[in-house]
Amino acid sequence: MPMMIGVVAGTVVVAVLVLIGLFKMMWRVAEPNEALIISGSKHRTEGLEEGMGFRIVTGRGTLVLPGVQAVRRLSLDLNETELQVDCVTHQGIPLKVRGVVIFKVGDDFVSIANAARRFLDQQRLMAERVHNVFAGHLRSIVGGLTVEDMIRDREKLTGQTRAACGTEMEKLGLIVDSLQIHEIEDPTGYIQNLAMPHAAAVQRDARIAQAEANRLATEAEQQSMARMAEATRDSEILQAGYQAERDKAAAKAQQAGPLAAAGARQEVVVQETRVAELEAHRREQQLQADVRKPADARAYETRTLAEAERDARISAAEARAKETELAAAAEATRVKTAAGAEAEATKTRGTATAAATRATGEAEAAAAQAKGLAEAEATRAQGLAEAEAIKARAAALAENQEAVVAQQLAERWPEIVQAGASAFGNVDNMVLLNGADGMGELFAKALTMGGTGLGLARKLLATMGDDGQAVNGASPTPNGVAAPPPQKVTVDREG
Repeated sequence: MPMMIGVVAGTVVVAVLVLIGLFKMMWRVAEPNEALIISGSKHRTEGLEEGMGFRIVTGRGTLVLPGVQAVRRLSLDLNETELQVDCVTHQGIPLKVRGVVIFKVGDDFVSIANAARRFLDQQRLMAERVHNVFAGHLRSIVGGLTVEDMIRDREKLTGQTRAACGTEMEKLGLIVDSLQIHEIEDPTGYIQNLAMPHAAAVQRDARIAQAEANRLATEAEQQSMARMAEATRDSEILQAGYQAERDKAAAKAQQAGPLAAAGARQEVVVQETRVAELEAHRREQQLQADVRKPADARAYETRTLAEAERDARISAAEARAKETELAAAAEATRVKTAAGAEAEATKTRGTATAAATRATGEAEAAAAQAKGLAEAEATRAQGLAEAEAIKARAAALAENQEAVVAQQLAERWPEIVQAGASAFGNVDNMVLLNGADGMGELFAKALTMGGTGLGLARKLLATMGDDGQAVNGASPTPNGVAAPPPQKVTVDREG
């Protein structure tokens, strides 16, 4: 029993191994860059005609019956072929065209089937076949073109060649990935001759450019040399200027001693002059302080005291006259008031005794008489007051004639000045000498001619009596002083 189990197990293992071996023999896998062509049975593939007799597998595995089906591989890798074609152009010029064609089998089943039929056993000859196809079409296309067209537009040549070979390459199951024309050789030198005019023009332009560059370089060199000469000249001029400055500085250094001594002496003289000026100014100020100002002060004091004394005397006389006048006015007012009061009393009594008409008349007559007496008394009091004033003025004149004369001059001063100024009314030109002193003397003379000043006043005073009446034909003024008679003043006129 255990033996049977072992036999069975062995049989099973052998069967499994056999099955594995058979599977491996029957299973085929297509690589990404290849296609499996399986023949030996009838198959139908989409896009292929019925009855082709083979099956195409790409990118997967499939079972193949050994002995019944055959499996072959078709490469889908890129291939290339060199083109070296002798051509003749439309102008009859022979050329050699060199290029390269990169191609491969198409990825669709139709292209794979076409390539399998033609190159399955001759894949190494595929490049040669493609070269022949492109060589024939390239010769045909170059025969319709000129050399100039081929040189100027190689892309056109490439496009026409690919278009012409497209149909044949499709029949072969091939597709062109790239077509490049590398070189066009010209054994006759036509292309070189075509380039010669352009080369000559380029050479000419190059020579012209070189000549222009040489000219510019020469001009630049000349300008540089001119600038160098200018710089040299400027440098020499600057050096000469510096040398002159050095010589000048040396000369000034040699003269510095005498100049310094002269400058010091000049400064001493200036300082001495300033000292002398200050000393003179000090002396002038000292004179001002010691002589002039005390003299001015004394003169001012004397003048002020005299004016004050004069004003005091005048004020005292005026006060006494005013006091007398006021006393007379008060007395007159008192008498008038008393008379008015008496008259009013009489009138009142007459009114009280209305029946006594006679008494009233007598009262009115008495009142009228009292009023007359009051007015007479007031007139008498005013006369007495004026007499007292005149008497006081006469007493003041007797005590101090100078003050009275000054008062009279002050009252008549405008008339005196006007009379003195009339002496110059017809003078056209007047020449004054000695400045302000001359002006003072002129006005003093004018005033002397106009009124004779203090002498005239004294004459006026001499004509007054003790009773205040004017004598020698002079008329008294409202102030009790006789006005002088008109006098004629003559003035000499220049011109």
